[in-house]
Amino acid sequence: MILRTNRFIRKIKNKIISLFSHAGFLRYAKNTSWLMIEKILRMFVGLFVGAWVARYLGPDQYGLLSYAQSFVGLFTAIATLGLDGIVVREIVKYPEKENEILGTAFVLKLIGAITTFIILYIAIHFTSNNEYTNILIFIIASAAIFQAFNVIDMYFQAKVMGKYAVIANTFSLFISSALKIILILMRAPLVAFALVVIFDSLILASGYVYCYLKVRKKFFIKQIKFEFGLAKELLKDSKFLFFSSMVLMIQARIDQVMLKSFLGNEEVGYYSVAMRLIESFGFLPMVLKNSLYPAVQNAKAISEQIYKSRLLNLYRMSFFLFLIIAIPIFSFSENIVVILFGQEYQPAGILLSLMVIRLFFANMGVGRGHFILSENLLYFSFITMVIGTTTNIVLNYLWIPFYGSMGAVFASIVSFFVTIFLVDIFYNKTRENVFIMLKAVLTFYKMRINE
Repeated sequence: MILRTNRFIRKIKNKIISLFSHAGFLRYAKNTSWLMIEKILRMFVGLFVGAWVARYLGPDQYGLLSYAQSFVGLFTAIATLGLDGIVVREIVKYPEKENEILGTAFVLKLIGAITTFIILYIAIHFTSNNEYTNILIFIIASAAIFQAFNVIDMYFQAKVMGKYAVIANTFSLFISSALKIILILMRAPLVAFALVVIFDSLILASGYVYCYLKVRKKFFIKQIKFEFGLAKELLKDSKFLFFSSMVLMIQARIDQVMLKSFLGNEEVGYYSVAMRLIESFGFLPMVLKNSLYPAVQNAKAISEQIYKSRLLNLYRMSFFLFLIIAIPIFSFSENIVVILFGQEYQPAGILLSLMVIRLFFANMGVGRGHFILSENLLYFSFITMVIGTTTNIVLNYLWIPFYGSMGAVFASIVSFFVTIFLVDIFYNKTRENVFIMLKAVLTFYKMRINE
């Protein structure tokens, strides 16, 4: 038994040495390390300040703020137009047209932000929100205007230059965190914390513009070149991704909206605390997505074998990251909540432990998103999202009245299983990807990059 264990340890050691000596891996690892640093900072600083804000506001007001953010989140896909992944792909494929691609995407996102306002104005008339809640919603939605500058982040992703995106995000994080602390010390009202959302987006946009100037030695606005024909092509390519993103946001945020309708702000506050913790600890798959997507996309054009190998290893890394995050959270969920947010939020502990299961599907869904884009299965992705979201809404309606917030967690877990695994098994073009995901789960310790 000891000999077998030693051989296994040596095998893992050799794999790690081989991995870190590979030139291609080192390039993307360097980029990933920058993104990792920023996300770790965001996790610790964001958790500390976010917990302080939650303690200050209390479950009821914090629940109301979370509801307003979730309600706006139902429509944020309209502002992004599903362009993010498409823009990165196009810059990787056509670097000589990067100015036209960035400029066109920027203008389209501005149009999307304006459209979001119009649709939100119509949507609030179908709710029972009071005037104060609607004011919070429109304040938070205003941040969409500045999010158009996120196209600069797409440029950095395509060029594997994560360092500059990290600089902009870190600057925004510390300025925003300092402002929130000042508001707490000043005993500011809830609406002030909603205004910080706009300030966050403004500072981040300024950081992106500054970093772009440092890299390109040119002002971003002067580089904008809008092409109507290119806009049509981008929107054509992104239409199913746009609808999928919109449905995904509904799937991710509808539970908090429905919780308020059935149970009130306080229950939303508990649920939002658990969700915030899961999202904070679950940043690693998004780092992999932003850093390794160019590698997966390039491999598709080189070799099908290399492409599948990189996809398999992406799933392996996603599952490994799930394990190292999920085990401690599940074991100490209640302690984590009480230590960070206080005894007042103790009911969120059980919700956090259950949401660990949801984190598994979110992690695997990152790699699946690469597969969907690379195989151009955006229409199918939209169909799966609709099925999953419909499942989520129906189960929320059935389970929240009986099981409260736990019913919302169970509904989201089932809906993600339907979206990421169940439907894919029945479609011949995605069935192999399901088997790759399952293989990755069973062989996660064999992570390697041979190409």
